[in-house]
Order: sequence, then C-alpha cells, then structure tokens
Amino acid sequence: MEFRKVFDTIPEEFDKYRPRYSRDLFEALISFAGVGPEKKVLELGPGTGQATDPILDTGCDYHAIELGEHLYEKMKEKYGSRKNFSIINDDFITHDFGREKYDLIYSAATIQWIPEEIAFSKTYDLLLPGGTLAMMLTRADYKSPNEALYNRIQKVYDAYFKPEIEYMHGSFHYENAVNYGYENFEMRAFYGQRSFSADEYVAFCGTHCDHIVLPEPCRGKFYDGIRKAVLEAGDKIVFNDTYVLYLAKKPCD
Repeated sequence: MEFRKVFDTIPEEFDKYRPRYSRDLFEALISFAGVGPEKKVLELGPGTGQATDPILDTGCDYHAIELGEHLYEKMKEKYGSRKNFSIINDDFITHDFGREKYDLIYSAATIQWIPEEIAFSKTYDLLLPGGTLAMMLTRADYKSPNEALYNRIQKVYDAYFKPEIEYMHGSFHYENAVNYGYENFEMRAFYGQRSFSADEYVAFCGTHCDHIVLPEPCRGKFYDGIRKAVLEAGDKIVFNDTYVLYLAKKPCD
C-alpha cells in the first residue's frame, strides 16, 4: 500500500489524534486570501477535517478532494449537513476538475504527497488570477521540553522501529512554487503546545504512516517501549509545535 493511502485504514484514530493548527494561523490565512462567503475554496486531502472548520466557518463555497474512501466518509459524516460544504472522493493527481476555478487552494500536510510538478502546475491552473495557494504543516519538538525522555524514546526507535518499507518522504520543496508561476512566496510561523499521557502518545504514534505498517514482533515491542518510557517520565510527554504556513499568489494577469 502507498504511504499516502495508509491513513485511510485508521479514520477514527486519525480524527482523534492528528494535530490541529493554531487560531492565529487561520486568521492570517483568511485575511491574506480574503476568504469569505463570496470566495470559492478547495482543500486538498482534508483527512478528517484537521484544517477544515475555520475555513468552512467563513461561509465560503468550500470544496474538498479526498483520496481515502473512509476519510471521505468521515468528512461527509462531520460536515455533510453544512450547506456550503462539498467533497469528492478521488485522486487530485488524476481528477478532472473541468472548468472549476478557485480563489484559494490549501493543503494541511497533504500537498507534499503529490509530485511537485503536478502539485504546483495543477493548483496554478485551478486558481483564479490573484488566487492564493496555502500550504501548512506542523513541526513537532519533544526534545526541548524533556531531553532525557527524548533520548530514551530514541533508544526504543533504534531497537524496535524496523518498518518493512522505508519511508522516503521529505523531498518536497515548498519554495519551488515560484518556479511554476507563483509570486509573493512567503513563510509564516505560529506556535502551540500539546501534551499526551503514555497511552495517548502511543495512540498518536499509531497515526504516523510508517508506524501504521510496522510489522510484528517489532510493533508490540516498540509500542511497549514507548509507553514505558513516558510512564516513567511521569506519564506525560510535551510537544512544542511550530505551525508553518507557506503562502503564494497566482499573478492577477
């Protein structure tokens, strides 16, 4: 199974444990893109709505495309009654949008799963002149709050984290948007914090793509080791989060 499809196997866990983004980030995005009732928006791969509510709540004409069948069903369950909500279950890479055009296209930790040439050229073509491309992600730091716990968890990874398929992600370069016609590229950072109990942290780890496919017997030993490390650190692990927002504009003419 492709890594970008593996999240669809855990829709309930994904909905409960995947990180949300800061209010400040959405305020900045909504202001920058002028999102409101007269604007048409497309979200790429919304998952189960980790970045959906603040945009949908503006009253915009919200659309989404979700690859995962179960994630798609979860989105319909959560938002299907909203009059300004629309979603399709398909692959952005191959989907034919016809003559549809959008004022804002945005992605929360999704666009990097799409080959760069397709991601930037297709979003560019789908945007109206002057439209905005927004890309967000979370960078999580649990070393700074407790370096001793971090080091112990790394030892668990070294001993038991043996996925059968190597995770090769990380080659997507957001700044390359300017190579496909975008202008006014910028990066903004916002900050927050999360904390987990041992059981919550194990559940959260289980929503990472390469952790989902971890085989036995390593899987059980790995999660037991993670749980034990956090329990012995007071049953608490803290994350300092940086919410990164990349913005770019399609020229007006």
